[in-house]
Amino acid sequence: MKEEEKNTLPGISGPLLAWYSGNRRSLPWRDDPSAYHVWISEIMLQQTRVEAVKGYYARFLERFPDIRALAEADEDTCLKLWEGLGYYSRARNLQKAARLLMADYGGEMPRHSGELRKLPGIGPYTAAAIASIAFGERIPAIDGNLLRVFSRLALYEEEIRKPAAAAAAEAFFLEQMPADRPGDFNQALMDLGAGICRPGSDPACGECPLRQHCRAAEEGRASGLPLMPAKKARGIEKHTVLVIRDDDRILLRRRPGRGLLAGLYEFPVESGWLSEEEAVQKAREYGCDPLRIRLLPAAKHIFTHKEWHMHGYEIRIGSFSGDAEGGAEGVAAPGGQCFTAPIRDLQEKYALPSAYSAYLPE
Repeated sequence: MKEEEKNTLPGISGPLLAWYSGNRRSLPWRDDPSAYHVWISEIMLQQTRVEAVKGYYARFLERFPDIRALAEADEDTCLKLWEGLGYYSRARNLQKAARLLMADYGGEMPRHSGELRKLPGIGPYTAAAIASIAFGERIPAIDGNLLRVFSRLALYEEEIRKPAAAAAAEAFFLEQMPADRPGDFNQALMDLGAGICRPGSDPACGECPLRQHCRAAEEGRASGLPLMPAKKARGIEKHTVLVIRDDDRILLRRRPGRGLLAGLYEFPVESGWLSEEEAVQKAREYGCDPLRIRLLPAAKHIFTHKEWHMHGYEIRIGSFSGDAEGGAEGVAAPGGQCFTAPIRDLQEKYALPSAYSAYLPE
C-alpha cells in the first residue's frame, strides 16, 4: 500500500456519530460533563475498568463536589476514598492539581489542552479528553482504544506503543474530527474501541459502523492488529504479612513517601516466607508478646512490573502496652516506625492497598 493511501480515508465522522447517538454508553460523568467531572473520571479510568470506577466516582464526588473541597481535604481522606483503585499517585496528583488550581487559576479548570497539561498528573490524553469534552477543543484524545481503532482503520503495521504511532493516530483522527462535536467524536471512538473494535482476536467487525472504511477488515487482518511490543516477564517477590492484633487494636505502619505504594498504610511485612517460629520471633522484635498464631491464606497481587506472592499469619496478643483509645502509639520496629490503631479505623480512616485485602480482619 502506498504511503499517501495510508493517510487518507473517506469521512468516518458521519457513520461514527450516528452510531454513537444510538449506542453511547450511559456513564455518570457523561450526565454532567463539566471539566471537573471529566477530569476526575478520566484519572480514575486510567488502568481501571469502567464498571469498577462508577462507585468510586459517586463516593468521591459526594465527598469532594468541587475543586475547592478536594484542595482543602487532608491527604489521608483522599487516599481512603481511593482505596482499591490502585496507582495511588493518581489521587495525590489530583489533590496537588486542585491546590494549584485554587492558587493560580481561581479554582477553575483551564479551557485549553496546553494549559491543562501543566497540571500534575494530566498528560496528553487526559488534557485532550477534558478540553474536547468540556470545552469543545478540536483535539483527539489518543488512548489505547483510539490507537487500536486507528491501527485497524489505517492498516498501521508499526509497533503501536511507539511515539510515532500516537503522532500518526492524532493526525489521522484530527483530519476526521468535526469542529462542532469533538468531544462526542472522541467518546464515540472510545466506545467503539471498548465494545466493538475490541483488543485481541475477537473484534466484532460485523457490528462495526466503520466496517466499510476499515482497511484491516477489508484484508481480513483486524485480529492481528495492532502490533504490540513483546511483554516482559514480571519479577516475583515473596513476602510474609504479619497481622498482629489484640481484641480491639492492630499494628500498622506507613510505607515510605517514595516508591511502590508510597505513603500508604500496611501491616508489618517481611521479605521471604517465614515459618511460624520466625513469625513469632518477628512479633517479639516489634515489642509484642504473642499468645497464639494462625496461618492465613496465601495471596498473590500483580503490579505492572512485579508480582507479590504472600504468606500471612494472624498473631494474637493480650494487649498493646501504653495505648490510649483512639491514639497511635509508636512502636519501634524493624522496617520502620509502627503504631497501633483501632481495628474499626481500617474501615474509615487508613488506606491499605488492595494487595493486603486477603489479610484484613473480619
